[in-house]
Amino acid sequence: MEEQFILRVPPSVVERIERLLNENASSSLDGSLDISFSEDGRSGTFMIGDERFPASLLDLPCIVESYKTYDDNVLIKTADVGQMIMVRDEGDAAVEGVEYKHGLTPPMRDARRRRFRREPDLNPEVVQRVEKDLLNIMSGGTVENVETVVPEAGSQRRKNAPVAAPKPDEVHVKSAGGEPERSDSDDSLEPES
Repeated sequence: MEEQFILRVPPSVVERIERLLNENASSSLDGSLDISFSEDGRSGTFMIGDERFPASLLDLPCIVESYKTYDDNVLIKTADVGQMIMVRDEGDAAVEGVEYKHGLTPPMRDARRRRFRREPDLNPEVVQRVEKDLLNIMSGGTVENVETVVPEAGSQRRKNAPVAAPKPDEVHVKSAGGEPERSDSDDSLEPES
């Protein structure tokens, strides 16, 4: 896959970039296009010609797939894009944090709050303690800071053996002659006299 990013620039810069890409670079007044980042890797400077604009590298609220086509029928996925370089005018305020809370299109406005489940409020200390306990258990150890209850010798429950249910008494229907009715299978079991 290719490496891709999204470059979002102010409208005045868009026209200059289009002119730079469409015309011969040597004949254009904006001869160069460059971007450099500071040591933190999140803030930097976008340069077009002699002008400098502040830029920020921001994480998108969700991954965006990019596709290309060779024949206008078949789309081929080329990359997953998860970050955007936002260039702003000198007077504009910088975006707070490292994540851009809005997606790329108007329906994704405030996407993190509106479309995704909230992260649970967990105490980091509890999470670390549970993780440590799980690692101890997996390595054959025991859990720390937990009381174990051992039943007393006299109070142990014994499991009773299952009791077989009694068979229902056989019901014999008596015929008019006073003897019980018998089936053919009953004849084969009794010896003849």
